[in-house]
Amino acid sequence: MAEKIVGILGGMGPEATVDLFGKIVAATPAGTDQEHLRIIIDNNAKIPSRQAAVLEGGEDSTPMLVSTAQNLERAGADFLVMPCNTAHLFYQPIAEAIAIPMLHIADETVGEALRRFPSLETVGVLASAATIKLRLYHERFEARGVKVVSPSDVEQEAIQSVIFSVKGGDKGPEVQARVREVAESLATGGAQLLVTACTELPLVLQDGDVSVPVLDPTQCLALAAVRFAREG
Repeated sequence: MAEKIVGILGGMGPEATVDLFGKIVAATPAGTDQEHLRIIIDNNAKIPSRQAAVLEGGEDSTPMLVSTAQNLERAGADFLVMPCNTAHLFYQPIAEAIAIPMLHIADETVGEALRRFPSLETVGVLASAATIKLRLYHERFEARGVKVVSPSDVEQEAIQSVIFSVKGGDKGPEVQARVREVAESLATGGAQLLVTACTELPLVLQDGDVSVPVLDPTQCLALAAVRFAREG
């Protein structure tokens, strides 16, 4: 079976796109350049804010998300991945506008979580306000019998500030301390596993940083992309 060409619908934000690209490369078993996957990236940082569109009546992100997906399809991508959790709130219109498959970051993450932690009962989700409000991860985990705990309103404000700091290029100790404080609060509240369900958050919170395991959806998407490209 011929390898599939990966298309990355990126730019949301650029560092998250770089992170996914690097994780796909690292996850690919290859001893030479030629054994790596072909990857086409459209780093379209001009896509309007997904959170503003969902929560504040801002400019609709759909048209540019769709046009970027179609651009990748025309460029030769066989399937798409999108390193932005909040943008998956627009997954359906994107998927319907293209003739190639598109992997879903939340579906891949929930599947990976239950493969790694089959006795999981309670998970903590750290994400943008839009991802939390529209229950992108909640619905999928709850459908599999897993309870989801989320930050309080004050803690969610702290997470939002972390996301914006990372988008602005600040991944320093103070930013890391803010996200760790909220993460530990969820662990204290019963979370057996934390999911960093905004692609900026794995850049400042990794497994081993807090008292419970941390699962990175970007890594889950990278692993899924390699599997899909190599095996179908």
